[in-house]
Amino acid sequence: MAERRDYYEILGVGRDADAGSLKSAYRKLALQHHPDRNPDDPAAAERFKEASEAYAVLSDSEKRARYDRFGHAGLSGTPGFGAGGFDVSMFDLSDLLGEFFGFSGFSSGRGGRRAASGSDLMVRVELSLKDAAFGATAPVEVERAQHCAECSGSGAQKGSRPHACPTCRGTGQQRFSQGFLTVARPCGNCRGEGSVIDKPCQACGGGGVVRASHKLEIKVPAGVESGTRLRLAGEGDAGPRGGPPGDLYIVVTVAEDDVFEREGDDLVVRLDLPFPTLVLGGEVTVPTLGGEERPLKIAAGTAVGTETRFSGLGVGRLGRRGRGDLVVRIGVRVPASVSAEEKELLKRYAEMTGAPIGGKGILGKAKKIFS
Repeated sequence: MAERRDYYEILGVGRDADAGSLKSAYRKLALQHHPDRNPDDPAAAERFKEASEAYAVLSDSEKRARYDRFGHAGLSGTPGFGAGGFDVSMFDLSDLLGEFFGFSGFSSGRGGRRAASGSDLMVRVELSLKDAAFGATAPVEVERAQHCAECSGSGAQKGSRPHACPTCRGTGQQRFSQGFLTVARPCGNCRGEGSVIDKPCQACGGGGVVRASHKLEIKVPAGVESGTRLRLAGEGDAGPRGGPPGDLYIVVTVAEDDVFEREGDDLVVRLDLPFPTLVLGGEVTVPTLGGEERPLKIAAGTAVGTETRFSGLGVGRLGRRGRGDLVVRIGVRVPASVSAEEKELLKRYAEMTGAPIGGKGILGKAKKIFS
């Protein structure tokens, strides 16, 4: 009798492999050796069965512990491992194989049909910077599928009701032999529903749902920004034939503000001041997003680009307590035009300080050098 191969060796993993590594290794081997992809290669079917056996043991903590301690002998008598060898139909591998081979599942005949869920929906909401910073309640209107009031979502006329599909006996699946596997596909008669309707509801055409406008108010937390997605569970399309609803996703867009810019959790306001104020100092007021103003002392000789922070006057921190800061960046206000008297005073100041004006001085010489 041929010696059985080590399960870890079959999957190509170490004995300390975690669940994710086992699943990844098995998927790779199943995709490579599945009988549907190798119809004329009996050896591929054996390799697939061998990999399935290894995964069925090592993915089960109890079986893995017995195998690690006693080897193959430790599995004797456990479900799926008998004198006739490994029975793959005893194990549900649909979550791993269905996506590759287009089957609804591989099973041993257990399980039943689940009602189909409704679709997820998405709507966009535009907020002001203030609402994004402080949080707000916003109205939303969405067009969605809702359970038909006439038939209560069953899809059947009043006085009648759906009955089990005679083809699949209410399971929604038809099973076929696929080598040593049992393959389940959606029933062609009921399209996987598991039930059929003799007298469809006229209001919804037998689907159990109708489209209608739905209004609701959403609570937007403080600190959201453009691109933030909010999930409202159960507010999507209703599922057909009484199935559960999908979810509604709110995608947030934050409008630009005329005064403030956002940098993370901070708000930035640029405060352009007259040159004399920067030189001699003074006191000004600073706007805040909440509407009130805060006094700010300007020290004599303040340079352009100087920043002052007001703690806690910025944007709410999403999912955390507190708020960012309000950052005031100092700039200089340059008048677009000046009077004759102002121009004369500025010329006199320039002469006193040696400031270049009218193409003369240091800057004027620099222009000649690089021209």
